[in-house]
Amino acid sequence: MTDAPRTPDPIEPPAETDVDLDIDAEAGTADPEQVRVRKEKRERLLAQGIEPYPVEVPVTTTVEAVRAGYAHLEQGQETDDVVGVAGRVVHLRNTGKLCFVSITDGEGRTLQVMLSLAEVGEESLAAFKTDIDLGDFLFASGRVISSRRGELSIMASTWQLASKALRPLPTMHKETSEETRVRRRYLDLIARPDARDMVRVRAGVMRSLRESFHDRGYLEVETPTLQTLAGGAAARPFVTHMNAFDVALYLRIATELFLKQAVVGGVDRVYEIGRNFRNEGVDSSHSPEFSAMEAYEAWTDYDGIADMTRGLVQEAAQNVFGTTELTLADGSPYDVGGEWAQVSLYDAVSHALGEEITPQVPLAELQRHAAALGLDVSGRAPTPGKVAEELFEHLVGDHLHAPTFVRDFPVDTSPLTRAHRSKPGVTEKWDLYIRGFELATGYSELIDPVVQRQRFEAQALLAAAGDPEAMRLDEDFLRAVEHALPPMGGMGMGVDRLLMALTGRGIRETILFPLIKPTSSGAPAHRA
Repeated sequence: MTDAPRTPDPIEPPAETDVDLDIDAEAGTADPEQVRVRKEKRERLLAQGIEPYPVEVPVTTTVEAVRAGYAHLEQGQETDDVVGVAGRVVHLRNTGKLCFVSITDGEGRTLQVMLSLAEVGEESLAAFKTDIDLGDFLFASGRVISSRRGELSIMASTWQLASKALRPLPTMHKETSEETRVRRRYLDLIARPDARDMVRVRAGVMRSLRESFHDRGYLEVETPTLQTLAGGAAARPFVTHMNAFDVALYLRIATELFLKQAVVGGVDRVYEIGRNFRNEGVDSSHSPEFSAMEAYEAWTDYDGIADMTRGLVQEAAQNVFGTTELTLADGSPYDVGGEWAQVSLYDAVSHALGEEITPQVPLAELQRHAAALGLDVSGRAPTPGKVAEELFEHLVGDHLHAPTFVRDFPVDTSPLTRAHRSKPGVTEKWDLYIRGFELATGYSELIDPVVQRQRFEAQALLAAAGDPEAMRLDEDFLRAVEHALPPMGGMGMGVDRLLMALTGRGIRETILFPLIKPTSSGAPAHRA
């Protein structure tokens, strides 16, 4: 290693401005000029016997390793250490006798590569200027140095095109619309550190959840995605057809009924994290395809399950962010630590209306309150419990900012939940609200097969009356419960919403490739 600089090192010019990218303008049109030029470069390289997509390049290290191993270099210091690195070209200045290029790795770390006439020769430098574009993957081999401005760099002696990009990058220094970011998530990941951070945060949360369940003695299982009956939740399913059996099938709306059958079979602590599908509305907190987590534990109730759920969330925050005192996307603080508040649904509605509302209040009176608030509750085969929940959502739910367990829901909206042991008309069910939206729900599970059948029959009547979200009677599940379930508690949580709660991002930011409406050009809904 030597301290004396051996190569000319003029002041590096600023990075070249990237290319604006309007995906809607491109839709349904001929190749833009830049795409045509890049395709012509590909053809020319092939004609010259140069492979624009080689099988491998002689990489010896990573951008991360170079930055970590040579961070101590001082301005102008050079080494004799030769490394081979590769990455995507994100900035480029290829004029004069010294070219500057910044490459980035998958973590968003950048490293400068310098190509000088003295090091690579006239022919190689000219080829670099002609062949390399923003977005290409570039391999470079050379000495590790620090420029006179203190920029850690590779002074390349050789280089190679590792993969030719036929389309330009988006403008890296400008804010891209959410629509563009979602439809072209791969570009979002290239251009925006926050997008890459979300991938890492989500992976960390998923790992934390599994480790937390493992530490509590839970077993992870997988249940069918295609089901002959869509059960376990009140939701409208997606319907498909299986040709081999010539039967209608449903994409699952929940994993509950199969997980409970596992408990019947003796798996006392069981959970699943997987995709559910509900053919319903799409907004800032709802997606038709989403990740959900359900867990069931024998010999506990909804209080024990609430404690476990709070632990899962707090451990995820601690494991991923190092604290339960979070900073959300807008910069505001949010604390998920400590004990969480608990309120009764009916007490909360009563307080908001200034009038006592109980499970025994008639439907007509509840509808009168809803009408006075401008709520239309006529379109869903209304029951007293449904209207009470609509009142709660409108008056209270949206305003519960701190983590809050809302307890004791109506019987007629909770067909899989045990009736409350001391409060008539309600069940032992809670919903967890965080920052104004529902994150999870938990129960003391209904284990009496006779009452369970009665609840299903009541749901069947609602379905016959036109409620598309009512549950269907599931004989296979009832037969399993007739073999006896132990006393148990259960919970379900939206994983995408957990990411929303921990980061302050919308649901389309927490899902890597969310389902979105196709463009007018007929492009796929996602992974376009």
